[in-house]
Amino acid sequence: MAIYSIKDLENLSGIKAHTLRIWEQRYGILTPSRTETNIRTYTDEELKRVLNIALLQDKGGFKISAIANMSEAEMASHILHLSESQFDFPEQIQALTLAMLDLNEAKFQLLTKNMIHAHGFESYMLHVIYPFMRRLGGLWLSGSVGPAQEHFISHLIRQKLIANIDSQDLSLKPDSKKFLLYLPEGELHEIGLLFANYVFRARKHSVVYLGQSLPYEELQLAYEIHQPDYIFSVFTSEPNAELIDDYLVQMAQDFPKSQVLLTGYQILQPDRKVPANIKLLSDFQAMIDLANA
Repeated sequence: MAIYSIKDLENLSGIKAHTLRIWEQRYGILTPSRTETNIRTYTDEELKRVLNIALLQDKGGFKISAIANMSEAEMASHILHLSESQFDFPEQIQALTLAMLDLNEAKFQLLTKNMIHAHGFESYMLHVIYPFMRRLGGLWLSGSVGPAQEHFISHLIRQKLIANIDSQDLSLKPDSKKFLLYLPEGELHEIGLLFANYVFRARKHSVVYLGQSLPYEELQLAYEIHQPDYIFSVFTSEPNAELIDDYLVQMAQDFPKSQVLLTGYQILQPDRKVPANIKLLSDFQAMIDLANA
């Protein structure tokens, strides 16, 4: 069972810590434990309760006084009803967090179906999944989300991406560009790369997809065979921070005929200097803009 701080609850729900403390005192909605230094800590169940309260307030229009008088069954019934309607982006992210914490695949599938129907798959990825994964990364680093929860939700998102990629028309436009997509050796965070695959194919570009943890010499071989216009990658945890500058210099030397496009936490550091034929993309919207150009 994970332990959360009041700051975790604020970041996940959007409800200010000051407000949560007032609710504790006035309504008894939360019953935190305290450390030896008198710091509040909260359980999985209390986090879920706060996320449900946020949804009932924001989407259901309920007042906190009414929510405080609901039984757990009544809250669950209202949440189920709301799940069948169309959430806005912030509420969708909260609902997705709940589905992850509960390991609830049916809830994930329902939320995803409704959101894609309303806004389209690409908008769903850009406005819900991308900010959700950024939030998940922070929770992972803080220990607030365990490996089982992270693997569960990542697997479902990955499945959804692959299904949508498989359904795409592979015809190319006359002025299409060739993209070579890969992750460096040791890098296993594939969701961003899969989304790039979807985006480039949706714009009728040619994509050579090499996937996770590719040895550098295999990247060189693929470059020689395919002569891509662009090489794209997402550096989330690899290459190692101490080696990344040398890695970039090596890429610039080995792939002179391609524009190298990079994004991800590991590469997007302040004051990062890169060789001339390497371009850093600040986010996935920048990637979409480039694909549209």
